[in-house]
Amino acid sequence: GWFFRTTMRKVLWCFLQPAFYSLRPLAVSPKEPTRWEFINIACTIVFDLMIVHVWGISGLLYLVLGTLFGMGLHPVAGHFIAEHYVMNEGQETYSYYGPLNWLTFNVGYHNEHHDFANISGKHLPAVRKVAAEYYDEMPHYHSWIKVIWDYIVDDGISPYSRVKRVTMEKEEIEKLRARGGLVK
Repeated sequence: GWFFRTTMRKVLWCFLQPAFYSLRPLAVSPKEPTRWEFINIACTIVFDLMIVHVWGISGLLYLVLGTLFGMGLHPVAGHFIAEHYVMNEGQETYSYYGPLNWLTFNVGYHNEHHDFANISGKHLPAVRKVAAEYYDEMPHYHSWIKVIWDYIVDDGISPYSRVKRVTMEKEEIEKLRARGGLVK
């Protein structure tokens, strides 16, 4: 995170963001891999080897670069930043109300999704419409390109601009349950 504080380094971070996004859980909240993770890795390696065998290394390179460009410096990739970075102090996630929601199954209605997690994506615009006085007043974006731009050029925003939750110990969880604070 400390390395990606200048504008050019943040551009590099955006390009490599898919790798950071997928590897972050290994550093932040490591867990013992299960048999299924090993099966998944084995299947991925076999599939990649098949691609190299049939289409050569260019076939595999196409998939890797497609992932980096599609999830990195791509307009739709702005949703990763909007959903997980604090752009304005006091608000940890932002909704996007632009035309790309049509292509992304309304993934931009992120605050509505957090407030009503059991409502399907196709109904989230209706949630916003019903509670317009609440959602219209919250900071939000109309452009995922603007989200990426703000992240890159704003010196106050970096990979550290995230909300980090503290994981509770088992004893703390049991105390909350005993007081009726946790249902499960």
